[in-house]
Amino acid sequence: MKVAVQAVAVWGKLAPSHSITAIMITDDQQTIVTGSQEGQICLWDLSAELKISPKEILFGHSASVSCLAKARE
Repeated sequence: MKVAVQAVAVWGKLAPSHSITAIMITDDQQTIVTGSQEGQICLWDLSAELKISPKEILFGHSASVSCLAKARE
């Protein structure tokens, strides 16, 4: 059974800096993935009307994310 988990990003008055260094779109064209100079990976929802909204932000890399690749199932 698949369980949906709601992501919550918590920060102060300003979102963390995210200088995009890599970008990828999923095969279903519903999610954009960006990597940043600051070592973050962000997932963005892409609507049919081409509106982008933040979904998740992943922290943990100690270096810039310069490349993104899809894994096979």
